[in-house]
Amino acid sequence: MKKYAFLLLFLLLQGLYLQSNAQKSSIPPLGVCTSFENDSLLKAAGFAYIEESARKILSPAVPDSTFNSQLARIRKMKLKLETCNLFMPGTMRLIGKEADEKAILGYVDSLMQRAKIVGVKIIVFGSAGSRKLLDGMDPEQSKKELIAISRKMAAVAKKYDRIIAMESLNRSEDNFMNSLQIVTDVAQQVNHPNFRLTVDLYHMMKEGEDPADILKAAPYLVHCHIAEKEGRRAPGTSKEDFKPYFAAMRKANYKGRIMIESGWKNMAEESRPAFLYLTEQLNEVYK
Repeated sequence: MKKYAFLLLFLLLQGLYLQSNAQKSSIPPLGVCTSFENDSLLKAAGFAYIEESARKILSPAVPDSTFNSQLARIRKMKLKLETCNLFMPGTMRLIGKEADEKAILGYVDSLMQRAKIVGVKIIVFGSAGSRKLLDGMDPEQSKKELIAISRKMAAVAKKYDRIIAMESLNRSEDNFMNSLQIVTDVAQQVNHPNFRLTVDLYHMMKEGEDPADILKAAPYLVHCHIAEKEGRRAPGTSKEDFKPYFAAMRKANYKGRIMIESGWKNMAEESRPAFLYLTEQLNEVYK
């Protein structure tokens, strides 16, 4: 009888252990948008990923010698580098009279080719300079043009099995794609598996967007950026409550990473507290 009771207790504890691990594994992994040179520091702080600048490591403007040198360093990193931001240079217009489709697609092709070599899967598409409205531009016509060129860029990304993930920026940075609802509509109309969305919680909070908008974007979400609304500081600086957004992300069955994209006064001192702060809030939501 005692043996049977012990076996039941063992199975119960094993089930609780496995359930706890399953819950923990469902929490999105954390990373930081920063130079790969901060690899060791952020590894020690507990992070799993670094997100670099596409213009710095993938752009065709980067000489082959520099690209190969950086590639060698990236391959020795302790953290994973699977995403990049700063997709298009501001001088390369995607819409309007200045847009040069051949140049755009040539740039994207070269960048995606390098992204595949490095192992970068997702390229975040903010790039306000390339897509914002200039004086006299019609918003509806410009939106149609942006959707058309985005569909063609997505086809290039597909060739290399990469993903373009558009993000909305707050209206102080972008007078066009400045809400999650707007970029969700663009993704719906582009209608391409290699064109998806980045949800940026800092920009959402700056615009006063409802966390429920994340649910509407759910079919397209592959990536997430985060920072506190106040001063775009690292999470935990002002004790910002991200839980309503995390709850929406959990309900949306979000499976991607959460990357801190913030300013740092002292990364060495602030990175570990930021990691712990986000982990605590995520544990509360995903428990």
